[in-house]
Amino acid sequence: MVEKTFITSTPFHAKPITELVNATSQFVSEASFTYQGKTVDLKSIMGVLSLAVPSGAEVTISFEGADEEQALRSLEEILEQIKVQ
Repeated sequence: MVEKTFITSTPFHAKPITELVNATSQFVSEASFTYQGKTVDLKSIMGVLSLAVPSGAEVTISFEGADEEQALRSLEEILEQIKVQ
């Protein structure tokens, strides 16, 4: 399993969540998104939206599976583009 914790610089609304979910769905690894102790499937737009992640929140993404390293690298690039720290 690989994971990355980051701080959101903007609220996580539909557009950045859609970008993350679409990118994550290309990988076979299981993907999770955790905020305030609640974990949802990162391949589920509704799951991630349900967390209502605000600006300045600490969240963790994790992957487990055959392509976990590649999946994490891909998501790190997307997170950089949507300006999270």
